[in-house]
Amino acid sequence: MKQRINLLITLSVFALLILSAVQYYLVKTAYDYKVAQFHTEIKNEIAQVSHNYSDIDSVLVSKKEALYKLLSENYLQGKKTKSEIRNSILENEYQNALTQKIQRKFARELPDLKIDFAIVLNKFILYQNAKKTDTIFSQKPFIQNKLYGNLASLNHAFLVRNYVGTTNGTFENQDYKLLTEDSMYISVIDWELIILRRMAVVLTLSLLSVFTLITLFIIAIKALIKQKKVSDVKTDFINNITHELKTPLATLGISTKILEQKNIRENDENFNAIINTISRQNNRLQSLIDQVLANSLAENEIELQKEKINTETFLLSIIEDFKIGNPKITIETDFQTQKTVLVLDKFHLTTAILNVLENAVKYGSNNISVKTRKHQDQFSVSIEDDGIGISKNKQALLFEKFYRVEQGNLHNAKGLGLGLYYVDQIIKAHQGSIAVISDLGKGAVFTIMFKV
Repeated sequence: MKQRINLLITLSVFALLILSAVQYYLVKTAYDYKVAQFHTEIKNEIAQVSHNYSDIDSVLVSKKEALYKLLSENYLQGKKTKSEIRNSILENEYQNALTQKIQRKFARELPDLKIDFAIVLNKFILYQNAKKTDTIFSQKPFIQNKLYGNLASLNHAFLVRNYVGTTNGTFENQDYKLLTEDSMYISVIDWELIILRRMAVVLTLSLLSVFTLITLFIIAIKALIKQKKVSDVKTDFINNITHELKTPLATLGISTKILEQKNIRENDENFNAIINTISRQNNRLQSLIDQVLANSLAENEIELQKEKINTETFLLSIIEDFKIGNPKITIETDFQTQKTVLVLDKFHLTTAILNVLENAVKYGSNNISVKTRKHQDQFSVSIEDDGIGISKNKQALLFEKFYRVEQGNLHNAKGLGLGLYYVDQIIKAHQGSIAVISDLGKGAVFTIMFKV
């Protein structure tokens, strides 16, 4: 049973991990699609805002083209090297002005988006009629080659579009052509939040489905563990009751065989002794059966015969009866209440309190203290022992049906595991409560509370 449950748990965990991985893949795919869709939307909107720089500021664009022409002719004259031309382009005088104008246009045309941008130079190539192509500058996009814009890095930016420009000119009766290429990169502030808002439904459904799967998995595992526990408890109960029944049955069998002997039947003393033994064992069997039947009832099915009783006197009578059966146990009382009258069922409550006292003896107690207290409208009876105690992780199970504490060298203590369950049912039937405070090796304190 245990191996099957462990195998089922392992397979369930494996299946849950696979489903979670599939769910993650679907969400990631949806996220990538939304990002690509968002980038396409931004590209289209940027394209509508500006197809080139002429609609931003024609004067600045004219200055840019004039600068490019001047630098080209300086290179053809040999006045500037390639690196000097590159630096002159990147350190242009219209950089800040054009950056501000483009920012204002974005703010006006796309007010719902906060956009940072950069236009970087990729190529600056001269073509001459009688000569080879002269590549003055050609690089992959780098933020260091920024012509204008306010982006500090291209790491989280995406390409919106490339601008390719050509300029034809004549220098010293020689025609030349200038090819330039620059790229615009955009970064939308808080774009992740925009994507997440668009994916709110998908994310919510995904999280709910994963949460539901995990919840169902936990419920199923708990049900399996509970089922195993019930199975173990039933097995333990059958073993215990079999053991408890064997002794009186064996004694009855032996006694019956003895009675078959003629000399025993003719001896009144021996005959009566055997009859008494049979009677006691019969009573013991009946007691075991009654105990099982009584504990098959729930608290709301127990019929109480309540009457007004003096609680302190009632407790003293229970203690005196307990002392007769357990003369070696020291039991003390500390009653800080007097003449407390409660409406209780004497029979069931006597059995319940005796069960607590006998349970203390069963688990190693030699000294027991019974105390009464009154707190506002609550009357409490505390039974404290010096037995082996109960570990914290077992206290929650203490009042469950058939549960028996197994610890130390007293794990073979006899019983059906019904005593404290019966106590709990009787106390609840009186609308009271019972609690335990204990540490392993330091005894236990059972406190019963009744409303006054």
